[in-house]
Amino acid sequence: MNRDELKEFLPHREPMLLVDEIEIDAEDTCHARYRIKEDEFFCSGHFPGNPIVPGVIQCEIMAQSCALLVKDEIKGKKTLYTGIDKVRFKQVVRPGDLCEVTARLINRRGPIFYCEASLMVEGVLCCKGELSFALI
Repeated sequence: MNRDELKEFLPHREPMLLVDEIEIDAEDTCHARYRIKEDEFFCSGHFPGNPIVPGVIQCEIMAQSCALLVKDEIKGKKTLYTGIDKVRFKQVVRPGDLCEVTARLINRRGPIFYCEASLMVEGVLCCKGELSFALI
């Protein structure tokens, strides 16, 4: 799916839509991509002269990718995150980088979904963690 198709499922819009495209391999796994633009609002002050993508934004890129795993259930609902666990940041992410996310649905309890995700740049692991969200 491309960016326009994603808008059918995610309520996010620019500048907070942080997925450019996604492929859902199986019912429980997806691969998403997002290119960090040079003028992203979150890099201008983090840090002047040496911009890096904040960890919370890396988590949001992974979170939006995870939500798309259940895209057919999202319509008419909001995704509210209930937990972000075991997050580790391994390498910095900078403007111009192509973030590649792999996300997998690992469990579901009613309206709550549990996923694991990783974010890589050029094959190097930058961030990984477990995320959970509820459909409201």
